Amino acid sequence: MTIDSNLQAELIRVAHLLADAARPETLTHFRTPGLVAQDKGVQGFDPVTVADRAAEQAMRAILKAERPHDAILGEEFGATSGTSGLKWVLDPIDGTRGYISGTPTWGVLISVADENGPLFGLIDQPFIGERFAGGFGVAEVDGPMGTQPLATLPARELSDAILLSTFPEVGTEAEENAFHTVAKRAKLTRYGMDCYGYALLAAGQVDLVIEAGLNAYDIQAPIAVIHAAGGIVTDWAGGPAHQGGQVLAAANREIHAQALAILQEAIDD
Repeated sequence: MTIDSNLQAELIRVAHLLADAARPETLTHFRTPGLVAQDKGVQGFDPVTVADRAAEQAMRAILKAERPHDAILGEEFGATSGTSGLKWVLDPIDGTRGYISGTPTWGVLISVADENGPLFGLIDQPFIGERFAGGFGVAEVDGPMGTQPLATLPARELSDAILLSTFPEVGTEAEENAFHTVAKRAKLTRYGMDCYGYALLAAGQVDLVIEAGLNAYDIQAPIAVIHAAGGIVTDWAGGPAHQGGQVLAAANREIHAQALAILQEAIDD
């Protein structure tokens, strides 16, 4: 669909309103004694907290007032239909395992999409006070060091690359083996990043993020931010990744091609 400059500005404004509303809901409970995490029982220990639900409710209340005709997909409260052709995809706390562990690698993920995928996205880290934005000509991070442009790393060999993922156990056994085939060829592999790993890729700190078993709300905001910064995000077949599943995020097309070829060969073996 056509998004003119006035609508772009409106969607950017609303996205920041959502992030502003989610911040206090997450920070109220972060690193507090007695925080209870319930297990949703998906993919091993899959926790949810009162903060996840409160943050999504706060964002949904704003969308009801500001954009009542848009659809919504949220991790905690599911899908709400709309008539505008636009959909807000919300993950109130991506990385709840990190959240309940006290690490600042979790974040609030907000994106707005049309039928072709995400158009604009935010990765917001409330505790650090960093907000990564991408889409509609915007590619920037605002945080303790001020506002700075986002730009992914230039091409270099996989042997010089830094690779991030959330878990060493990536998806199925075949997916895990394929991931580790790439990891063995990278210079450095680090785990436990949650959505912050995608933000670091957009900020030019790392070369690759590879994961599997994701949902749409896990990846749509990172896709928008990384694409705006000059990177590329696909599935492991080189196709669109905005519905989740297998994800290969890369700083540039050259290193994406190197990692993609290895993943495909390893999966086929």
